[in-house]
This record gives sequence, C-alpha cells and structure tokens, in this order.
Amino acid sequence: MNATTAPQTRPDAPAPWTAREAQADRGWVRRLSPAARADLGTATRHARATGKPLLQLRQADYPLADATRAELRQAFDATQGRWGMCLLKGLPVREWDEADTRLALWGIGLHNGVPRPQNRASEVLNDVRDEGGSYRVTNGRGYNTNQQLDFHIDFCDVVALLCRRTARQGGDSLVASSLAIVETMRRLHPQQAQALEEPIPFSWQGGQAPGDAPLYLSPMLGRADDGTPAFRTNRKNIVAAQRDFPDAPRLTPAQQAAVETVDRLAASPELCFSMQLEEGDLQLLNNYVLIHSRTAFEDHAEADEKRHLLRLWLALPQAQALPASWADAFKDVRAGAVRGGLRGQNITPAFLALEQAQAQAFGMHERYATEQS
Repeated sequence: MNATTAPQTRPDAPAPWTAREAQADRGWVRRLSPAARADLGTATRHARATGKPLLQLRQADYPLADATRAELRQAFDATQGRWGMCLLKGLPVREWDEADTRLALWGIGLHNGVPRPQNRASEVLNDVRDEGGSYRVTNGRGYNTNQQLDFHIDFCDVVALLCRRTARQGGDSLVASSLAIVETMRRLHPQQAQALEEPIPFSWQGGQAPGDAPLYLSPMLGRADDGTPAFRTNRKNIVAAQRDFPDAPRLTPAQQAAVETVDRLAASPELCFSMQLEEGDLQLLNNYVLIHSRTAFEDHAEADEKRHLLRLWLALPQAQALPASWADAFKDVRAGAVRGGLRGQNITPAFLALEQAQAQAFGMHERYATEQS
C-alpha cells in the first residue's frame, strides 16, 4: 500500500500536532488518583516481600485494584490516540527507595504489556542517568550520558520513562510528532518524503540476537496493510551503518537529505515540544508516531539527587499493526504482537518464560517469543 496516498482508517488514530497545539491542549496529561497512589504503594510492598527477581514476577505478585488497573490502562490507551503520548503525574517516588521505584515501574509494566530487552546485555529495565558513557561512538548509548541526544525512536511499541530525580539544570524532554514531520516534508520536500519510503540500512549497534546480521534494511516511513501509518528513525544507527559497514548500501542524496530534514524539522520551534519531567512523572510515548530527544544536563553533587529516570520498553496488546517492510527489524508486524526490543546476547530462560506468560495473559501474538525459545 502506498504510504503517500493510503487513507487513515481509524477515527481515533494519532494525528499530526504542533508544539503550540500540545502546549494549548493538555489532554495528554493525567494525574494519578490518591487511591491509585496508595494502591501502588501496597502492591510495591507486596512485590518486595515475595523476594522474587524482576523476571520471575508476574501480575499476581504485583496485585492492583481494578480501579488502579483502569487508570493505568487509560494512560497506555492514550498513547494510541490523538497525541501518541501520555504524561501520568503523581507517582510517589519520594516514598520509595530506588529498588522500590524499580519494582513499581516493573509492576505497572506487567499489568500493561510485555517487557522488551533494551541492549546487547539484554537488560529489561534501564537506569537513565549519567554514568560517564559516550554517545556518538560505536555501540554507544545515550541513556548513560549527560549529553544532548539525537531525535530517535526506541525499539518498542511504547517507552515508559519514570522520573525519580531531576537534574540541577537541563535534561528537558523533547518530543515531536513524526506524522507532522512527514506532513511538512510532503508539502515542502516531496522528493525527500518519497525517499523516506525507501529501505535504508540501520546498524543494530551490537544489540542484535546471536546469529543475526549486524544491520538490517528498513524504510523510515510506511503503512500497515490496514492503512495505519508508522514512522521510525535513529540517526546514530543510520550513520553507524554507513561508517562501520562498507558493504552496506550507500544512502542516495535524497535519502541523506531526508534524514537531515527529519532532524531539522523535529528540532524546529514549530514542531518540537519541550517538557521538563518532574519527580513522579511517568512519560509514555508511542514510538511509531512520535520521535523524542533530550537536552544536555548538569547534575547535582549529592549521589541520590542526581538526575535518574527508569526506562521500560513494552509491547502492548492494543498497539497498531506495522508496515510489512519493517519485518526484518520487528520480526512480527501484526497488531498486538510481541515484537521489538534489542534481543542482545543474554536472553535467559527466565526472560523467555516471562515473555510467554505475559503474551498469554494479554492474548497477544507470540510468534516472536516462541521462535526465540
């Protein structure tokens, strides 16, 4: 199906938006109710008392009231609607230590989707904080640095970022509607917009599963068979494919220009929406209709006051179908499939058991999970 002309079929589907519109209409912001806050505290204490490691926990180990589950589900549902995002405020992170905060985010994830591995070590819950890492190097990852990041998507249906501590200065979250970027490119740069639909090489940056090729081909823009649009980019991985793999197809001038135009438009005042996450904020972003970044930051001196977010990648049962041309990257492009993530080099039997149990709990397609076992 042609990504330029196919109609959008869902009336409640994500739509293009500008920074001004996101600022004016705060329908994407929700606040956790006092009852749900208390319930999360109780569930977190229960999960801690089990003594189980994260991969052995199941929904029953993080018991939530129906009303709390409904509040959380509404927040995740919002990522599939108008804005493609939700900011859920009010998680009681000052009442929890770091370990309990980790348990709380993990428990929320268990009630809403299937966790995905995030790096070559196959880690499933990452600390986003400055650990002295380097970003623009081979296999570098931005989440353990304090540097400005390129606009990118994370390799999952929805990324959940829980803010535990804020920076002394900077570290603003930047979000742009990729649908608005594409719409602008079609109007101003039609040849570049067409180039977005052409497959280009992406490096896995060391995050591929054992036996997989170190890079893959995927267009940045496409539509699923049902007409649903989807967009993806990661400039660092595009650059790495050109730099590290001489046999990889070279970007055409139109493709190179398209990559640069995406970055320029994402950072433009018209499309780039900036938000400063506060302690207890849970930011949920749909990676197929939004791209995101972060400004550089300066940290506090005290160890426990340094900027610290927890990041969880999820496959969601309500997530959209993906373009067939993305199959090399996502393995399964059906709506509500267990897909995405960076399998990495350390997938364990415990993770596979969790993956399968979660897929069954939500009635999700699990070909990806079972093929890896």
